[in-house]
Amino acid sequence: MNKMNEKKLDISTLQPPLRLLFGPGPTQVHPRVYEVMRKPVVGHLDPFFFKVTEEIHQMLKVVFGTENQFTFVISGTGSGGMETAISNFVEPKSKVAVLANGFFCDRMSEMAKRQGAEVVRLEKPWGEVCSDAEATEFIRRERPQVVMYVQAETSTGAFQEGKAICSAAHEAGALVITDVVTSLGAMPVKIDETGIDVAYSCSQKGLSCPPGLAPITISPRAWERLQARTTTNHSWYFDLKLLGDYYYGPHRYHHTAGASMFYALHEALLLIMEEGAQNRWERHRRCHLQFVKGLEAMGVKMHVQEKHRIVNLNTPRVPEGVDDAKVRSTLFKEHGIEIMGGFGPLAGKVFRIGVMGPLATEEHVASFLQHFGKALEAGGYKRSAAAGAGR
Repeated sequence: MNKMNEKKLDISTLQPPLRLLFGPGPTQVHPRVYEVMRKPVVGHLDPFFFKVTEEIHQMLKVVFGTENQFTFVISGTGSGGMETAISNFVEPKSKVAVLANGFFCDRMSEMAKRQGAEVVRLEKPWGEVCSDAEATEFIRRERPQVVMYVQAETSTGAFQEGKAICSAAHEAGALVITDVVTSLGAMPVKIDETGIDVAYSCSQKGLSCPPGLAPITISPRAWERLQARTTTNHSWYFDLKLLGDYYYGPHRYHHTAGASMFYALHEALLLIMEEGAQNRWERHRRCHLQFVKGLEAMGVKMHVQEKHRIVNLNTPRVPEGVDDAKVRSTLFKEHGIEIMGGFGPLAGKVFRIGVMGPLATEEHVASFLQHFGKALEAGGYKRSAAAGAGR
């Protein structure tokens, strides 16, 4: 007998700890979503699987705010959705204009460069957004083939409006690719109203589902552009022409899609339909206002201007003299609460706190604020008299 086989492996039965996921993602998952993942797996070419995917596509149209026929799901994370969008619509030697104001704008830029594109950027400090005039002037000057921006920048908490961007891009004959990874499911993203050509997201943030899937939507204008493309996509796995044949029409085999994850997304979207998308967005907005009011009562300031804030991803500034790592550690060790800190130019300067899905309730926000206040004090925060009076 092989000696390795004789050795007893020290492996235990999985018992994951219970956490309260108040970070930027993954977020808390509804019990019904976990329950549906226990249902029997079917094959990736089973008629039942395609029935599930079609219902997912219809529900995704509601949360995307679109009538796009080509609205479906990529087997991969949000970054997989990003690479899908960029590899299909950014060709070698094309010019790509990026409105750059955070980490994920940088990731978009890097992916475009790897496709052989010329990338030009309009730079803004992390936490700020481009004005309509700035974006319009930039796009008119550069005359790109593709314009890219992040609607809800997870690294900063800033929300970028897109109507002027899309208008200027279309005037220049360009397609618009938009990252709605953090906003989808928690805020109205308004794909058709805004004029976005291609948008991608993920399953584990505003949709309150486990990570592993990337919803994507493609306008008729963009799909027509894709069909006319003569260069070969460098990515086989993310080739939308192949994926279109898998999900639609002939259902030609492409990859082994994970049925359990599709069940989970179906249930998460069904929960949104039952609540009503407008009601869900309003619930997140109310909780955001409650959250900010509680922070202001502590004397803690937000990093992003009020009119540009993402409602489900908050970035309060780390007060002077406070050890942000200790605050996060205290919340995690004493209460099982996960939040994240800033990175890049915002490292040590902000907290990134998500209030999404099942945790976006008055009770959860109130409980979090109580624990957060005590953790701040443990991290060295000295409340002013004025702040204490508002507690």
